[in-house]
Amino acid sequence: MLNFDAERFLKIEKGAVALAAEIDAAAQRYVAEGIDSVFFLGTGGAAILMYPAAALLAERSRLKIFTERSAELVLMDHRSLGPRSLVVIPSLSGTTKESIAALDFCRARGARIVTLVGHADTPLGRSADRAFVNFAEDDTSSESFYIQGLLIAAALLKHRGEANLHEIVTPHLAQLPQALLAAKASFEPRAARLAETFRNEPYHIITGAGSAWPQAFYYGMCILEEMQWIRTRPVHASDFFHGTLELVEKGVSVILLKSEDEFRPLADRVEQFARQYTDKLTVIDPAEADLPGIPQAFRALISPVVLAAELERLSAHIEHLRNHPLTTRRYYKRVAY
Repeated sequence: MLNFDAERFLKIEKGAVALAAEIDAAAQRYVAEGIDSVFFLGTGGAAILMYPAAALLAERSRLKIFTERSAELVLMDHRSLGPRSLVVIPSLSGTTKESIAALDFCRARGARIVTLVGHADTPLGRSADRAFVNFAEDDTSSESFYIQGLLIAAALLKHRGEANLHEIVTPHLAQLPQALLAAKASFEPRAARLAETFRNEPYHIITGAGSAWPQAFYYGMCILEEMQWIRTRPVHASDFFHGTLELVEKGVSVILLKSEDEFRPLADRVEQFARQYTDKLTVIDPAEADLPGIPQAFRALISPVVLAAELERLSAHIEHLRNHPLTTRRYYKRVAY
């Protein structure tokens, strides 16, 4: 695989999986202490990667679940944030200023603070009530954060007695990193072809539903826009037919990410429409991935993890063909803003 270190990838994703017992113990403690709400915060892409966990809890738990942007939360008087709140803040660097401000704000409200960081000796690593640490870098962090979010959701549901998600997840965690590596390897030839197709494309509409939507949002904003400076329009499949459909015509690139959950029909509807009106529809479907040792019940929960693993291969080929490294920035952490 192009510019890829398989052993490094496995080490990082195994590190995320290895946090399961610690996360379970922390969840047990917080449930026993009577939490009534969970806030998934964060800044930019890291916050988006918590959306699948938040959605699982919102659907299956009586806990009050919120996904707020860190920069907004500190400007509002949120009536549900208080001593019975659990706050989850992901930040790979552990130094994101908006997230540090949110941590301080939530602590002043008496909330319990959990952070997911790549380095312990950072402001977010040191200041949390509980920091879960797993080193990663940009090309491996999505899968790591998705896995940690899933573990948090499953553990909270388990200890509240609200769902058997933990029983579905736990038996197959050990196989997940190797299965993701297999998915990457299988997707590699297609990633190379798609990169050739996309290398000069000036604009994409990218869409998805259910657990695939966060990855569509993330990939459009954080990879195509931030890392490749390609104009992109992320839109949820539920909203596609309330505006964005009017932009679809021959020559317009539409990238559709599917999921294996109950929201798949929303993506199917977009596919049926787009096939009629554009000659540049790309469908990426995790159902087509060969995931050795992973049963269907678990697959439905990990669609965004699989998509992240596959799309990283696309990113590697795009940066190579466009001679535009994923690390190149004009403004991000380079100028005052």
